[in-house]
Amino acid sequence: MEITGIFTALIIGLVIGVLARIILPGKQNIQIWLTILVGIVAALIGTAIASFAGYANTPGIDWWELITQLVLAVVGVGAISGMRTRKSA
Repeated sequence: MEITGIFTALIIGLVIGVLARIILPGKQNIQIWLTILVGIVAALIGTAIASFAGYANTPGIDWWELITQLVLAVVGVGAISGMRTRKSA
């Protein structure tokens, strides 16, 4: 992964984290900065998965890579929100 890929994953991660929070139903008991952090991590892991699977470098927009990142972010935000809800209860 090149430096431009990491930088792009960081920017995409910001958006992906917020989208994951919007997609999840109900109220998430998680701070926005943690949501963004989960999105960034999901973007980096999603990029690595897409590179390993061979669909990271396609002409145009890498839709499958973005979908992979979004799914990882939704799972991550949901898991952390669930852990924080149980911890506070």
